[in-house]
Amino acid sequence: MIVLGRIVAPFGIQGWVKIHPFGDDPASWRKLPHWWLSRDADAPDAQWKQYALTACRPHGKGLVAAFAEVPDRNAAEAIDGFFIAAPREALPQPAENEYYWGDLVGLDVINEADEALGTVSGLLSTGAHDVLQVQDGEGKGAVERLIPFVAAFVLDVDLAARRIRVSWQKDW
Repeated sequence: MIVLGRIVAPFGIQGWVKIHPFGDDPASWRKLPHWWLSRDADAPDAQWKQYALTACRPHGKGLVAAFAEVPDRNAAEAIDGFFIAAPREALPQPAENEYYWGDLVGLDVINEADEALGTVSGLLSTGAHDVLQVQDGEGKGAVERLIPFVAAFVLDVDLAARRIRVSWQKDW
């Protein structure tokens, strides 16, 4: 499953929900007849529940959507905080130099000097641009690096080699 966004609040009294999208083109999700919801973004595929999308429209910086299975505000409150995903095969192929966040999580990050900086553990959307969360090590000695996902710092993304090359120093 590719996580697309998260429900952040009920919207109105007819079961609509506000959605914070994780990506640049959430309006394209309207083409999907079903969305899959789960409380846990890392849940196995079998734990995602399919919902029939009945309506979806842009609202501010996000979306609002309605599902056949969510008839009123009480039902919308019950799914508040759930993550939205879709199976990889249901999504359109990303354009060149575009990536689904789920494809980046788990990739190794190295710098220009071939120093390992860690592994992508997640991404943050800051409004201005996305930021890679890079985890180096585990436990008390672990280091988290936040690297802007922009061309000035991200030199190459190689999904086949499961590697991202960045212009970033190990001691930053």
